[in-house]
Amino acid sequence: MSKSIYITTIEPNSGKSLISLGFLRMMLNQSSKVGYFRPIINKDKNSLYDDHTNTAISFFNLDIKYEDCYAFEQNEVVELLSLGKKEKVIHDIIKKYKSLEAKYDYVLVEGTDFSGEGGFTELDVNLMIAKNLGIPVLIVGAGNDKKKKDFINTMQLSYNSFIQKEVDVIGVIANKIEVDEIEYITKELRKVIPNEVHIDVVPKITFLSNPTVKEVAEALGGKVLFGEQFLDNSIGSYSTGAMQLRNYLTRIKENALVVTPGDRADIILGALQANASSNYPRVAGIILTGSLVPEDSILKLIEGVQSTVPIITVPGGTFGVTNKIGAVKSKIYASNSKKILMALDTFDTYINVDRLSSILSKFNSDKLTPSMFQYNLLQKTKSSRKHIVLPEGSDERVMEAAARLQLLNIVDLTLLGDKNEIQQKADKIGLQIDLTKINILNPEDSIHNDDFAKTLYEARKHKGLTETTAMDLTRDVSYYGTLMILNGLADGMVSGAVHTTMHTIKPALQIIKTKPGVSVVSSVFFMCLSDRVSVMGDCAVNPNPNAEELAEIAISSAASAEAFGIKARVAMLSYSSGDSGKGEEVEKVRKATEIAKKLNPDLLIEGPIQYDAAVDMSVAKTKMPDSKVAGQATVLIFPDLNTGNNTYKAIQRETGALAIGPMLQGLNKPVNDLSRGCTVDDIFNTVLLTAIQANQE
Repeated sequence: MSKSIYITTIEPNSGKSLISLGFLRMMLNQSSKVGYFRPIINKDKNSLYDDHTNTAISFFNLDIKYEDCYAFEQNEVVELLSLGKKEKVIHDIIKKYKSLEAKYDYVLVEGTDFSGEGGFTELDVNLMIAKNLGIPVLIVGAGNDKKKKDFINTMQLSYNSFIQKEVDVIGVIANKIEVDEIEYITKELRKVIPNEVHIDVVPKITFLSNPTVKEVAEALGGKVLFGEQFLDNSIGSYSTGAMQLRNYLTRIKENALVVTPGDRADIILGALQANASSNYPRVAGIILTGSLVPEDSILKLIEGVQSTVPIITVPGGTFGVTNKIGAVKSKIYASNSKKILMALDTFDTYINVDRLSSILSKFNSDKLTPSMFQYNLLQKTKSSRKHIVLPEGSDERVMEAAARLQLLNIVDLTLLGDKNEIQQKADKIGLQIDLTKINILNPEDSIHNDDFAKTLYEARKHKGLTETTAMDLTRDVSYYGTLMILNGLADGMVSGAVHTTMHTIKPALQIIKTKPGVSVVSSVFFMCLSDRVSVMGDCAVNPNPNAEELAEIAISSAASAEAFGIKARVAMLSYSSGDSGKGEEVEKVRKATEIAKKLNPDLLIEGPIQYDAAVDMSVAKTKMPDSKVAGQATVLIFPDLNTGNNTYKAIQRETGALAIGPMLQGLNKPVNDLSRGCTVDDIFNTVLLTAIQANQE
């Protein structure tokens, strides 16, 4: 069940604040522990705080620190994206959001407001954030100053943009709609937006649409001369007082903002008198242009008149100032309680709170992005500290990965090798690593060799192993690391940067052995594609599994997926889908699928199925329209090692996907093999996988 919502818009001045404030109060009616989060803020350069965030915290008296409510300022995001550091943006936003999610019962997340000088496409950024947070979206659009058909098309395109990126949209709000167009907009939106998506239409509220004197004064860089307490006056119209007073008085409309040069005492005094007169409309404020201030005698006269009209002096000529006033858009800010209360009343009147609340409470998503997956790896590793042995301790890549792990302080490490050699290599490459805080053992001369030799001899003497050979084998780093696990000195092992797969896993097969009921050790890769994580097996161990082994690999891979937060939908891959193909290889896959279903009746599995039908919904609808797996498979099982190994490498190289693994399945204790072409990232991520596996034993 989701207790968070991402409220976003597609344009500036959509009235998103109205919806956010209404949702905050709705959440506060359910719990006092409500958090507010704006991933990216765009505060005014003259302000210490972001208006949206400050308003939410202060008006509702939220129990949250301002600095916890955002991750970045907009200029910071622009710079990071320009440097190609999108992953840092996503990771930091996820981290900040997750800390709030853990602390509060509900979290309202508000997207960017499109009010700054972007430097990036804000719609794309909001899509990226919503997808990686994995929370449902409510889209707000404004219909004012748009043709009805254009507005409908814009809302449909915006909705489709989120859906195409596999972001869940639970509702669409059409805001600032003319009263006589509400029925039409409601009907037309329902034609283009699916029935399960909530739709509300909110009329344009004049009071909320009008800026205040305060907003105009801030936009113009003005100085308040009189009436500071009345800066929240709402502006209904504005006009220039450049003609004679008798003519100008006829131009004043309700809640007028009078714009006049600062030396026009007649207009100033006439506007104040008009405001006091019951025969003229109310005056919201007076703007004095040219940085001109009335002479002392006039100031004294104004000071003695009790008035509710704020008077502000601003730089710039009357014509230029008037144009700037026309560009000022209304906002809802903390000190304007009238606007906030009006916004809340509007929300209550036009938003179907009960239905939205019901949809939100029932919402559940099993989608997992690569960024969220990697974040979860770190958090799961932190939550239960494990001890991992790295047999190839003098390899530079292993050392660099160890240095990164030491910096994060999330696992305990043992490096195998000569300490002096490791230190010299670290110094040579300028690696910042504190070897005094890492356990280093040399299998050539270790205090454990005698005990390990006895253990190994007892375990393998029935296979003809001699005591002398056992002692020799303990000096082999793979055997030594495996014996550390067997004797409780380590929780798992990661090797293979230098050694072959067989060299790495043979000791584990001989000593640690397989789990009860498991006859085949297999492997999976976690393929972090651009927008999803797929589990692929077996791509590293079994050359040509038979049907029974393939079924076991599928079941093990599904369990691995679930253990790492991925909903398992298993596709048994082949060169044909369903009943269309014939041949020995297709029959093997078909038989393996049947065996897996019998062994695990609750498993969502489909096979044989082609790769495109497994992952592409449009293809799936054509080839296997009734399948619960086709088009949305998360676990992809290849029929043999040749197919699996080449496919994962092709995807990795051609798409730039991150392949985490291989992770071995079926052993009693976690031992994982690296490719000899592995990177520092590969080693780092495989250590995380191993630590998490160890926690699941």
